[in-house]
Amino acid sequence: MALTPSTMLPLGTLAPDFHLPDVVTGETISLSNFADKKALLVIFLSRHCPFVQHIKLELAKLGKDYSDRNVGIVAISANDVNSHPDDAPELLKAFAQEVDLSYPLLYDESQKSAKDFFAACTPDFFLFDADRKLVYRGQLDDSRPKNDKPVTGADLRRAIEDILRDRVITWEQKPSIGCNIKWKPGNEPAYYKVPAVAV
Repeated sequence: MALTPSTMLPLGTLAPDFHLPDVVTGETISLSNFADKKALLVIFLSRHCPFVQHIKLELAKLGKDYSDRNVGIVAISANDVNSHPDDAPELLKAFAQEVDLSYPLLYDESQKSAKDFFAACTPDFFLFDADRKLVYRGQLDDSRPKNDKPVTGADLRRAIEDILRDRVITWEQKPSIGCNIKWKPGNEPAYYKVPAVAV
């Protein structure tokens, strides 16, 4: 297994649009579904990745904790299912139901959304304000598989609370670390770097 960090997309970047199917309901979800939300969190994840498995209960808890707050949350999986069949839509649906995700989990067969967001790893987190400008990107918290630090969601939750309270995020944002997105052969984006850190 190799580690890949977030690209740390420039703050202020506008949220790109997407039109993708929810693996649970089949409904097509787009940016406009969250037009009334003060904040929008976009999560790139995969079912097979041990880094996602490590935080999966916190991912579900985030949805429940912010269900009555002015926050939209959506997850996207863009892995190549030919090389990683564990990330196929029907298994993503089983994953969403297993952890009881309360927000949509979308499947991007084309991988376009991952490229548009400059997503690099799973998990990868992107938080946008009411103007859909990027205000936070990076890690959930300091916990990683086998580092014995508790999964709290501290960094991401702090960022969400700052936006909801109209506070500017001035503190250090640390990259997320995880499995690289599994690109289709020949579909690797220009920003993709072969993972170099083995664990």
